[in-house]
Amino acid sequence: MTTARAGTERRWKLVRARREAVPSSVRRLHHRGRRPSLRSFLLVLLALVVAGALGWLVYGTQVLAVRQIEVIGSSLVPSEQVQAVAGVVPGTPLARVDTAAVAARVRSLPSVASVDISRSWPHTLVIEVTERTPLAVSPSPAGFSVLDSSGVVFNVVPDRPDGVVLFRLATPGPTDPATRSALVVYAALTPPLRSALVELVAESPDHIQLVLAEDRTVVWGDASRSDVKATVATALLATDAATIDVSVPDVATTR
Repeated sequence: MTTARAGTERRWKLVRARREAVPSSVRRLHHRGRRPSLRSFLLVLLALVVAGALGWLVYGTQVLAVRQIEVIGSSLVPSEQVQAVAGVVPGTPLARVDTAAVAARVRSLPSVASVDISRSWPHTLVIEVTERTPLAVSPSPAGFSVLDSSGVVFNVVPDRPDGVVLFRLATPGPTDPATRSALVVYAALTPPLRSALVELVAESPDHIQLVLAEDRTVVWGDASRSDVKATVATALLATDAATIDVSVPDVATTR
């Protein structure tokens, strides 16, 4: 049985067909697949030339250059000053403007909290400024220094503006310890304390007090445990005391 099956097995052998046996259409298709056509080469070359020309037009010429700088959102600093600080030379190709560097220069202005730089084709660079929000003022020789929530002095005005609290600080600023302590205390105040607050006095980080309406005073001490101190002081507002001392909130006193 084994011998019979072996005699009937087919043996396959690959042979190469003669060129004449392959249809001409198949030979042409095979030839095109192996070698790119001249037309394809020219199309690629044309695409490279066009891309290079566009790159040169955008980055190397003044066809799409800066002709206008638009400043949005800056009311404390004139637009001309913002443009000067931005340091963008008119005629610079718009695509070559380093927007990150421009933003860093504009942020150096004290009034600027954040800035966004964008391109408005074909010729305009847009500088959109978000200014700092005033939280408090502190008396100064020139009038009132205006502070934001981080203690940055970003403006000086001759008259006290409405809607901001009065801080009495010797040297207001974000690195001043007394300023930082005053901000912590103010952030912890309850609504009744804020509504009664006339001024917050921070002679030093350890000597803070609140001057309230009706000639009342809250001796605060330092900024530690300000949330607890605020709760205790609010409860003691119901008394007739002129002075409330919460510097040690566990043993608060009145007089």
